[in-house]
Amino acid sequence: MKQFYCLLLILFPLCVFSQQDSVRTTGTKQKTEQKPHHSLGLGIKAGLNFTNITSASSISNSSETGYQVGLFLDPSSNSILGSRTELLYSHQAYNYATGTTTGKNYLDYIMLAQLMAINITHFVQIQIGTQIGYLLSAKSDSNKVSTGYAQADAALDYYNRIDFGFSGGLEVRPFMGIIVGARYNFSITNLYKLPDTNGSQTPPSFIPSTSDLNFKNNLVQVYVGYRF
Repeated sequence: MKQFYCLLLILFPLCVFSQQDSVRTTGTKQKTEQKPHHSLGLGIKAGLNFTNITSASSISNSSETGYQVGLFLDPSSNSILGSRTELLYSHQAYNYATGTTTGKNYLDYIMLAQLMAINITHFVQIQIGTQIGYLLSAKSDSNKVSTGYAQADAALDYYNRIDFGFSGGLEVRPFMGIIVGARYNFSITNLYKLPDTNGSQTPPSFIPSTSDLNFKNNLVQVYVGYRF
């Protein structure tokens, strides 16, 4: 009988410890199985564009208002650094005036942005990266929207279809997946194609009357959105 009591005294602590380990393991599994909110990071956004062109001191350039709408992918991350990918439709415009020419131009782009995200707590994110756009259509003053497939589409023929640049901005996430942000984008590619060096091609009226066409898109975006 004494041997039986001794065996119970030995087994009792082992049973208690094993139950505690089981509870801890179960709790850890429950915590692990709980998926973090917004783990995918897929979202939608829309906002306003304020655009003009840089390197245009000779043509009295002024800004115009457009709009943007699109999707983004911003996976959740527990680290300071993350990534942000966006696909946007961007309607941009600018006007100009020289001694002989005035006009207003409208440009429609599909834009792909790839950004590095710096997370300052869960509520603030700094975004820095690159952006590339493909020009879908161009409209100048009262000209019809260009398609790029007909000889009459003179406006689109004078623009570079690819626009590449850098982006930087700040995004705030106040509550429940809502996002509010602002971003500055500046291009490093020329807006217009270089003129014919032989002088055989006369620029149309919607091209600023100047020998220097080294103009670049300059874009400020403000937006709101929702992150699922």
